[in-house]
Amino acid sequence: MKTVLLTAFMLWTIQGIKAQNTIKMENQQEDVLAITDAIENYYFKGIYEGDEMLVGSIFYPGTLVFGDVNGQSYFKTADLYLDGVKNRQSPKESGKPFKGEILNIKVVNSIAVAEINVKMYEFNYRDFLSFHKINGKWFIVNKMLTNISD
Repeated sequence: MKTVLLTAFMLWTIQGIKAQNTIKMENQQEDVLAITDAIENYYFKGIYEGDEMLVGSIFYPGTLVFGDVNGQSYFKTADLYLDGVKNRQSPKESGKPFKGEILNIKVVNSIAVAEINVKMYEFNYRDFLSFHKINGKWFIVNKMLTNISD
């Protein structure tokens, strides 16, 4: 009798674990899709069109931007970065090629990191965007960038 009860308990426990993993995987896939949408339809599109409001809508207030460009240290607040997006000639207006590409997205609970590549003007930027899910929406909470050779 003990063997039967122990076996039944173990099978029930294994089924519960399997169901939890399925739910986590489904949620993670939904989160990856939501982050992909934010990057493609707000980040890339906003940079390409020079629309600082569109890009800014996925930056959490107080976000910082760090990195290096051509070996020179780069640091700005998101507000200063967005002001630059607003006041430069957009890639769309310049007629020069623009390509945004998502290389990788890693999600763990309510945080995520996206590695992306942005080719515009004479630069090939590699960005690491840190995301946090706040009130059901994914926001960029930190941006790190560098330019790399093709």
